[in-house]
Amino acid sequence: MIPFTASPCQSDDDEFVENSLWQRELARAIKDPLELLATVKVSADKIPGGIDLQQTFPLRVPHNYAARMQTGDPADPLLLQVLPRQLESAIQPGFLRDPVDDTAAIARPGLLHKYHGRVLLITTGACPIHCRYCFRRHFPYAKNRPGDRQWAAASEYIATHPEITEVILSGGDPLSLNTKRLSDISNALHHIPHLRRLRIHTRMPIVLPERIDNDFLRWLSGLPWQSVLITHCNHANELGHDVQHALNKLRHIGVTLLNQAVLLKDVNDSVNAQCALSESLFASGVLPYYLHLLDRVQGAEHFDVSETTAISLMDEVRQQLPGFLVPQLVREIAGEPYKTPIQHLT
Repeated sequence: MIPFTASPCQSDDDEFVENSLWQRELARAIKDPLELLATVKVSADKIPGGIDLQQTFPLRVPHNYAARMQTGDPADPLLLQVLPRQLESAIQPGFLRDPVDDTAAIARPGLLHKYHGRVLLITTGACPIHCRYCFRRHFPYAKNRPGDRQWAAASEYIATHPEITEVILSGGDPLSLNTKRLSDISNALHHIPHLRRLRIHTRMPIVLPERIDNDFLRWLSGLPWQSVLITHCNHANELGHDVQHALNKLRHIGVTLLNQAVLLKDVNDSVNAQCALSESLFASGVLPYYLHLLDRVQGAEHFDVSETTAISLMDEVRQQLPGFLVPQLVREIAGEPYKTPIQHLT
């Protein structure tokens, strides 16, 4: 194994300087692993693999999310998703800095065009929480941080490709931007007649439901396109009452809610965990959509679940749940024209 010393590219603090409740909560998010462990009353010597105090990929956890962790449990599934561990410090064969070849899909700064009919805008490098398995933890955000000139170029690109009917806001997390900046982005797309949908990929309603405030709801409900919001929830314990309330507010204004999860070793790789997640999502008005096999990014090897294990797991889940509650098991393969159903892999 080769020691991992390269610095990741995700950065964020400039996004969280304003004065709304959710921005104040983000500004005071936990950034010290020892503080996080003290908050959940777990001893550092109980952590499997040991904690990483160097934080090559820095810790960020809002207090709201930490409060949902099980006190005293070093194997808590929420804690393991975010705690830097020494297991991240080695480069394993087959685990890459750009596992899904995002950089090859950059059509304009901040704009990725991988799939027919839709493009993805890298709106920001900021995230409300730093998940240790993040497939963009090494993405060159500094070179793809959109300014006015880049937004103009992206908008022109979309306008000159009439086959593009859907724009996806991603990042980082697009809801790390304040609503005025989101409005600026949507206004730059208003003149494009062939757009039908705006899709938002975000972990924010799960991590910090305070973000779903009245200003955001007014912006979202006023858009001229169908709106789809893809949440990222991996475990039923992430769905507290305040999260469910935020999701209900989104449903109330007619937003389609779907969920993408990642299959993670020791976090949600059991039949019970997957069934509980799907049931809790649906009870919150969210339809399970995709369950991704891990994107093999450097630093995340310890979360990997084999395809054979994943297929067997999902066969058991299908025996427990109605079909509409079973997410599609997929892997993103660089260069392929769509997410590949795992059952069809050779």
